[in-house]
Amino acid sequence: MNVLKNKKFMTLFTTLTLFVLLLAACGKNESATNTNTEGNADGTPAEEAPFEISIMMNLHTPEVPSDRIKKMVEEATNTVLDIQFVPDANFSDRLNTAFATGTLPMVVPMNFQTFNQFKDAIRDDQFWEVGAYLDEYPNLSKLKPEILENTKVDGKIYSLYQGRPLSRQGFIYRKDWADNLGIETPKTTAEFFEMAKAFTENDPNGSGRKDTIGITDRSDLVYGAFKTIASWHGVPNDFGIQDGQILPEFMFPQYMDTLKYMRDLHSNGYMNQDFPVTSKNDQQALFKNGTAGIYVGSMPDVNSLYNDTVALNPDVVFDVHNYIEGPHGEYGIWSIPGFGSVVMFPKSSVKTEAELRRILSFYDQLMTPEVANILIRGVEGEHYEAIDGRAKVLDQTLFDNEVRPYLSLEIGEPETNGRYDAYFSYDVQLKALELQAENESYLITNPTLTLDSDTFVLDGPRLYQIIEDATIKFILGQLDEAGFEKAVDNWKSQGGDKIIEEFTASYKAAN
Repeated sequence: MNVLKNKKFMTLFTTLTLFVLLLAACGKNESATNTNTEGNADGTPAEEAPFEISIMMNLHTPEVPSDRIKKMVEEATNTVLDIQFVPDANFSDRLNTAFATGTLPMVVPMNFQTFNQFKDAIRDDQFWEVGAYLDEYPNLSKLKPEILENTKVDGKIYSLYQGRPLSRQGFIYRKDWADNLGIETPKTTAEFFEMAKAFTENDPNGSGRKDTIGITDRSDLVYGAFKTIASWHGVPNDFGIQDGQILPEFMFPQYMDTLKYMRDLHSNGYMNQDFPVTSKNDQQALFKNGTAGIYVGSMPDVNSLYNDTVALNPDVVFDVHNYIEGPHGEYGIWSIPGFGSVVMFPKSSVKTEAELRRILSFYDQLMTPEVANILIRGVEGEHYEAIDGRAKVLDQTLFDNEVRPYLSLEIGEPETNGRYDAYFSYDVQLKALELQAENESYLITNPTLTLDSDTFVLDGPRLYQIIEDATIKFILGQLDEAGFEKAVDNWKSQGGDKIIEEFTASYKAAN
């Protein structure tokens, strides 16, 4: 009996001892946990655990990249990045599906058109408003106010932008041809027309044959020649303001002036006759192979155009120019909103303000020169070398495979994040970049960037096709002025009047 009692006592004692030890261990673990969040035992701050951020990103390359750059960014920002690479062609569909099913990641990029389509969701409080936080971060606070202004919805900022030059537009031309003919750089639309004529009719290459044309153009009315030449004539940028009303660019008389100018270039053979079916590659090929002497478009294209052309013709000489006064005696150039895309933060996946602040802190760190250069340039000595404060690519294939796919993580632009611009040894390319900056003094902006029209969002692309077709037909001589006005009336009756009404109401409400 005494033995039995002793066994029971020992069992109880052992159980109590184990219980006390467990309590002590729990207390020790709790103390360790508190130390991790509040500080180390020696009083120094504890290291914060990496914060996981899920991001959807457009993939513009055939293959998903290695994670080398990603790991470097994670280490520099104390994060774990769960990146969902989506082929660019499928991105819009994947984004809409994720939104409909409530499975958006924490960071969602959108181009300008998609951003407009999500304005109702923004107003429905489904995305975080971030404007109120930006001044709290030393680098995010550097983002350009004029670009942020273009991203506002009802006066509030819901996104961070990836900066782009406001206007790269101008023209590249064969300076050796101009020198052969004694032609100065044109400064007016009339002089530009005369250069196109001379490059077509006056044997600028000295071949003794009629084997040249003035201008090479393509089917794109925006990034081809048309919109830039329209700017020279004083055409508004997509929409303009007249007597307090928002009207589309093609309802302004300067648009018809541009149509007639382009029709004259085409009918005289001073540009490629098949421009409506000419791709960008074919347009550039006409310039590189010595058929055409003028390329209207992005001035910084001159570097790649020269590199390809000089292999065919070592004696070729290019130049670039931007300033062309129109018949009204002024120069203006159309501009983009200043960003390629924006990133937004859905409340369905970013649950708390603390999480939002941690994500904003991540982007603030991305805007340091050190991290921005990793993202955009890669590893110094392997992907690039620094020359005079610019980055020269050392191995294009390695750069394309390891760095290029991460470019869309950038926020801001070189002026705000301090990263290296690209290095160029070609003096005409450097001139192109100077003229690109100069364009900012002559911008024609789109007044509807922050205005609303549901009809434009839903039907804008379809209705634009009516005007695009009429514009091309007029230039080709297949439509006269009355025929073009009939197309405008068609645009108005199919929803255009509603677009004018809605944009005008939005404009008046904002002013």
